[in-house]
Amino acid sequence: QVQLVESGGGLVQAGGSLRLSCAASGSIFRFNSAGWHRQAPGKQREWIAHVTIGGFTNYADSVKGRFTISRDNAKNTVYLQMNSLKPEDTAVYYCNFGPDYWGRGTQVTVSS
Repeated sequence: QVQLVESGGGLVQAGGSLRLSCAASGSIFRFNSAGWHRQAPGKQREWIAHVTIGGFTNYADSVKGRFTISRDNAKNTVYLQMNSLKPEDTAVYYCNFGPDYWGRGTQVTVSS
C-alpha cells in the first residue's frame, strides 16, 4: 500500500510562486503516471498536470506555461512548481499515482 502526503501549500499574493511536493511512502517506480489535480470551492476536481516515468509531461490549458510538474523516482516524490499564480488558482491540490492512490490535499490560496 502506498500513502501519499502533499506539502508546500499556503497563502501567496497574485504573481507569486509555490512549490508543492507529494511524497510517497513506497516506491513510485512502478507507476507510469503521476499527476496533480485541484478542487476549488463549489467546483469539481480538475486534472491539471501529469508526468510519466519517462518524463513526458502534459498540462491543462489553464496552467500551461506557468506550472511545471516533475518527479524524482529516487526520492519517491512528485513536485509541482507553480509560478505567476492567480486568484483563480486557489484550490485544494491533490497528487495521485495511477488511478488508485491519492493524497489528502494541500490548500493553496492566492490573494489579489
